[in-house]
Amino acid sequence: MINKDFFAALDELEQNKRIKKDIFIKALETALSIAYKKHAGEAKAVEVSLNPNSNKIKVIAYQTVVEEVEDKDTQISLEDARLKNKKYKVGDLVSEEINSKDFGRIAAQTAKQVIMQKLREVEGELAFSELSQKEDQLTTCVVRRIEGRNIYVEINKLEATLMPQDQGPFDRFAIGDRIKVYVKKIKPGQRGPQIIVSRSAPEFVKCLFNLEVPEIAAGIVEIKHIVREAGYRTKMAVHTNDSSIDPVGACVGNRGMRVNAIVAELGGEKIDIIPWSEDSLEFIARALSPAKVLMVEADDDEKAARVAVDDSMLSLAIGRDGQNARLAARLTGWKIDVKPSSHFNSKDNNSADETEDKTEIANEFELDESLDTIDISIEDMGDLE
Repeated sequence: MINKDFFAALDELEQNKRIKKDIFIKALETALSIAYKKHAGEAKAVEVSLNPNSNKIKVIAYQTVVEEVEDKDTQISLEDARLKNKKYKVGDLVSEEINSKDFGRIAAQTAKQVIMQKLREVEGELAFSELSQKEDQLTTCVVRRIEGRNIYVEINKLEATLMPQDQGPFDRFAIGDRIKVYVKKIKPGQRGPQIIVSRSAPEFVKCLFNLEVPEIAAGIVEIKHIVREAGYRTKMAVHTNDSSIDPVGACVGNRGMRVNAIVAELGGEKIDIIPWSEDSLEFIARALSPAKVLMVEADDDEKAARVAVDDSMLSLAIGRDGQNARLAARLTGWKIDVKPSSHFNSKDNNSADETEDKTEIANEFELDESLDTIDISIEDMGDLE
């Protein structure tokens, strides 16, 4: 039924695809058993065996020896069994090889279908195994199709989804583009593994720094905290135990080459890199960069801080739509109330005019716990005092 060329093809698959021949043979034996039953129209207990050494296939039917036959397809009487071999007893299996010329064509068709299906399954499993090691890492992929706002990319011959919320607000891609993504989640599914990738996650920026900055890759410089509003601004706190290394300078690079490469990948997103500090007051002051902070008052129990900045720096400290202060709160984990220095210099705050009162409204920013707490932000720091 199956010639030596078939088994030679299995050998070739084993060598080229790294898939053991035994996997195909086992699947084929099961499929051919089912195919034979359909072909013969019988309910016999059938086993199909492939022998690569002899390049042959055997179809063997089994019947159970019983005292009284109720199903002639699967049972044989003790009397009839002993006509074949006197040693048979009740409960034994009587085997018989079946020769069917007509089954050869069906076997060939079944073999082709099973091999193609098994090949896809095993290749998918191998690709999934390799890709699972890339979870929480950066990878380069190719855009294969775009449906609505969803972008489908190919990674290791598997399809991954870049959903709208995982895209940067200014990302624009075409089919065939090679893009970098962060492998956010991989989970098994009925139709193969489901792979979710992201370009908006703060971890995406963190991975880009790991790629561009050798000191981070080597563990000499550590990213302590990172927060991000994708497409607009990232804030990142860095630290090192090596006194000879400037962690901020290492991330910025000579003439800003390292950080500029990341900014270009992010489509011009601003990045604030600040030195992390164990001192909460100092860390809060640095987190409001690029604004210069004059004073910080903190309530450790409430994890709330009042910050004074020069009146001319107020809008810079708060940022557009409150973004700078909001990211600083998320970066530090503190509730931050930003006030102009004139507010603290006033002898009677209760007599402040309505305009000043309005300035103070909504200048208080709390950590938004519904957002990620591991985020990234980078931009030219400016001088910190």
